[in-house]
Amino acid sequence: MSKLVICEKNDAAERIAKILAEGKLEKIWYKDKIPFFKFEKNKEEWTVIGLRGHIVALDYPQEYNLWYRVQPKDLIDVAPIKIISEKQIADMIKKLAAESTEVIIATDYDREGELIGVEGLDIAKTKNEDLNVKRAKFSSLTKEEISEAFQKLSDVDYDLSKSAECRQVVDLVWGAVLTRFLSLSSNRLGKDFLSVGRVQTPTLAVIVDKEKRIMAFKPEPFWEIVATVEKKEKFSCRHIKDRFFKKEEADSIYSKVKASNVGEIVEVERKEKKESPPSPFNTTAFLQAATKLGLSVANAMRIAEELYTNGYISYPRTDNTVYPPTLNLKEILKKLSKTVFADAANELLAKKELKPTRGKKAATDHPPIYPVEPADKNTLGSDQWRVYELVVRRFLATLAPEAVSEISKINISINSELFIARGYRILSAGWKKYYPYNVAKETFLPELKKGDSVKVISVEMLEKITQPPGRFTQGGLIQEMERLGLGTKSTRHEIIQKLYYRNYITGISPMPTLVGIAVTDALEKYADVITKPDMTSTLEKDMDGIAEGQKKLEDVVKESQEMLHEAMGVLIKNKKEIGESIQQALRKDSIVGKCGRCKGDLLIIKSHRGKRFVGCSGYPNCNMSFPLPQRGTVSATGQVCDVCQSPKIKLQVGRRKPMEMCINMKCPGKGKTEQAPDEKTE
Repeated sequence: MSKLVICEKNDAAERIAKILAEGKLEKIWYKDKIPFFKFEKNKEEWTVIGLRGHIVALDYPQEYNLWYRVQPKDLIDVAPIKIISEKQIADMIKKLAAESTEVIIATDYDREGELIGVEGLDIAKTKNEDLNVKRAKFSSLTKEEISEAFQKLSDVDYDLSKSAECRQVVDLVWGAVLTRFLSLSSNRLGKDFLSVGRVQTPTLAVIVDKEKRIMAFKPEPFWEIVATVEKKEKFSCRHIKDRFFKKEEADSIYSKVKASNVGEIVEVERKEKKESPPSPFNTTAFLQAATKLGLSVANAMRIAEELYTNGYISYPRTDNTVYPPTLNLKEILKKLSKTVFADAANELLAKKELKPTRGKKAATDHPPIYPVEPADKNTLGSDQWRVYELVVRRFLATLAPEAVSEISKINISINSELFIARGYRILSAGWKKYYPYNVAKETFLPELKKGDSVKVISVEMLEKITQPPGRFTQGGLIQEMERLGLGTKSTRHEIIQKLYYRNYITGISPMPTLVGIAVTDALEKYADVITKPDMTSTLEKDMDGIAEGQKKLEDVVKESQEMLHEAMGVLIKNKKEIGESIQQALRKDSIVGKCGRCKGDLLIIKSHRGKRFVGCSGYPNCNMSFPLPQRGTVSATGQVCDVCQSPKIKLQVGRRKPMEMCINMKCPGKGKTEQAPDEKTE
């Protein structure tokens, strides 16, 4: 008997093969390019292969791929075809399947993983219809879990794979139809086409809506009256009203208290507060925490997947926030006791009973994210270690006792005006000892009692202005997408990354570009169903229904086509207006400053060869031009060079700190590039 094991990627295949082989393992190269692994076990021949994720892609038949010849609306009802995108891997599967009697799908156990496995299985069956088919389900690549998964093989979940296939079909038709329509309407073709997507566009609309609220915000002045007092030690207190929006009122109270030398304690409140440990990490909570370390959501997920594939943490794509009762918590702590986390692990092992926290979401596919094997700081990259440490510390915190803090409040009368001092101190660190991220700063107040007097050191009246709402952090945006039902745990970080790639958003805290705003405005004005989360949230629930065996793929696809027909009817009627509004925004977005010769606009332009440069809008009468860096995102700063008065641009390359520079390569001050001001994460 010969078994063929199909894994999702090569590194996972090699790890699984080593665990199953328990001894001699042969690595063979198919056509000197693609590795697979062979071994003998219990007198059976085993072959383990890794795919490259999806090796089958959906696309339209070739006759529909010429944008100018096919009306976008005509694509809606065209059935896409499946195309093998990795032909050599498919050939290898066919060859090995012909020599096998059983195939075991060992891809990641989720929607995409199940579809990837079924794609490989379908190819295998073209050469061997009699294959016995089984499924290995696991949540970590540890020896114990892989061994158990292959001892308890189950069946392939075809409903789960159908739900992923449905997502492919729906996303293809929505993306292709709307992208072609908007790009053709605005004459934005080639590499600069305008991408529109079923999940991408409502997510962009969420960012644009927040930005409009920020832009519409009107700051309002207010005043605060703050006193510094002393009794054993100095501390601050604030007038009970906190903010005064009428200066006359603030002036009146300030004049009353500014010359005071003594205050009286009129009330002291001290109470203990118990702070519960955090719940276990699911994907959303993990990404939120990881972005606070300075990682993008895409980078954080990439690193988590590397740690999972290398056997250090459990599967990072999960909605679950409840550890399953079968998870051996003590065994994990014992493994961690051999690492730099030994003290914390041993402290928790000494407890009589481990009672982990429970979140609100319980699922059966995968457990929350937790460490499965010990890791050494010297064997991991710096960012890998930071993510691994974050996962370990969260796991430790979920097993730790409550933190206990003291909340104090002191009311002080200064010339009959009431001032409040607030304090916070930790009495028992509890879980905070193990999870030192974003811990509130302690503020200590001296031991005072009612009737005590304090010396007034100073009284200040501070003028401030109200601040606009902050932009989403990437982690906060992930949470908002989850709340609105946009995307899934597996796709949300990819959607955000795509918005950056398409130049619809910029900055560490996502901020829409003018192009992003223009696309959103045009769609909101003429077909707002595309920008609202309701439609895509409904389709997400329908796809869940397919996975649960309650809905059919064909019915959900038909429903999405009907929605798109309705939206396109409105868009086509307003094609001219939509195109013009987007073209105006694109032109405005490309302006970096004024021309020093003719006072025309200096624009970012792409040559017919795809090279970008700055040229004058007055061409051919004015031939002023400047070269530009060909990598990274270029945007205007609204500033000019102090030396030559040419416009300054901001250059963002990857995750590096943005740089400001003069566009004039002959500027006498060239070389004095500056770091752009920090874009604070709000």
